[in-house]
Amino acid sequence: MRAITAVLIGAGARGKIYARYGAEHPEELKIVAVAEPDKEKRNQLGDVCEIPEERRYDDWKKVLSEEKMADAVFICTMDEMHFEPACIAMDKGYDILLEKPMSNQLEECIKLVKKAEETHRILSVCHVLRYTPFYRKIKEIIEEGKLGEVTAISQIENVGYWHYAHSFVRGNWRKAEESSPMILAKCCHDLDIIRWLAGEECVNISSFGTLKHFRGENRPKGAPERCLDGCPREKDCPYHVSQIYLTENIGWPTDMISTDLSMEGRIKALKEGPYGRCVYACDNDVVDTQIVNMEFEKGITASLLMTAFTTDMTREIKVVGTKGQLVGDMDKDEIRMHRFGSTEEEHIEIQRQSDGNQYGHGGGDFGILYDFVRLVNQEQNGECVSSGKNSLESHLMCFAAEESRIEKKVIEMKTFLHEKEA
Repeated sequence: MRAITAVLIGAGARGKIYARYGAEHPEELKIVAVAEPDKEKRNQLGDVCEIPEERRYDDWKKVLSEEKMADAVFICTMDEMHFEPACIAMDKGYDILLEKPMSNQLEECIKLVKKAEETHRILSVCHVLRYTPFYRKIKEIIEEGKLGEVTAISQIENVGYWHYAHSFVRGNWRKAEESSPMILAKCCHDLDIIRWLAGEECVNISSFGTLKHFRGENRPKGAPERCLDGCPREKDCPYHVSQIYLTENIGWPTDMISTDLSMEGRIKALKEGPYGRCVYACDNDVVDTQIVNMEFEKGITASLLMTAFTTDMTREIKVVGTKGQLVGDMDKDEIRMHRFGSTEEEHIEIQRQSDGNQYGHGGGDFGILYDFVRLVNQEQNGECVSSGKNSLESHLMCFAAEESRIEKKVIEMKTFLHEKEA
């Protein structure tokens, strides 16, 4: 197998994962160019990937204006910046690895899938849960009929209190209009995996949710706009920046606040940048709690609960069928199955590829890269597991769920799609 070559657009958290994969598996992937407006991030990643200076671009338009220089383009920009570079890259003959969501505009999601079909390019969407050994094992159990006919699926997305504060109160995904609504930005993973496990089209969807806690009226008396400006609640506020960013951990999320991870560099970033703000004095508007209810074509029902207010950052799932049930915790790689009529509960061991343990999302980050390399090399039969075409319906479900939440009504999916395509 030859190493595929790729252009990386965006040198943030996701871009670093791909750079790391290339550095650790040079026999599979070589990053040959990077486009990133932040000079320090651009050069840090460029150094890791040994990218020559002339191929370190400050604008994605510059790299895509040149002759095709690689097999693929990895697009790791913010949600609203996915559509244009993906279309241009496919027209130039690149295969695409695209961060989720495909776009924060439904019409653009539909157009991206059509563009991939027209240009005959691979469009792989980073629905990494499909590539985790955990969810693949659950899919296998369902398809083997061990639970009988599946009747219901229930998933909980435990975001984690500090993760929510970092990404969705202080961070890039805090405002729906500037990025995406919470159900799309964070939970398109979850609706996608529910749809994949159900194996049927979603016909009806409803949703409720609100921004309950991270609001100005909950700001403690005397709390300044920035945590380091002498907050009287420093010792007992779990969201105080000293508890999240000024610890011994200089990995994620601390490495997102600055490229200078010395204590002095972090303090400077917190005094000047967005991550130093009091969580009750930000301009955030995305929900911190949301529930989605789904009805599928042949009668399966499903629910998703997304909550910011958890200690653990994991996904929990329960699948019930006519012959048994299973419950699982992705972070613990734990699946327990009980078949009706048996007095024993079966504990199912999850086997990850050895390298996968070092990557995020339960090994899914490793899995999608492993799969994509082989797709581009045409060494894998069949369609991409998370192709744009396969991912489009779960994106539609996200947009429908958000409309349901806002308008407080049940959305009939076929009517919803017909209205959006009109």
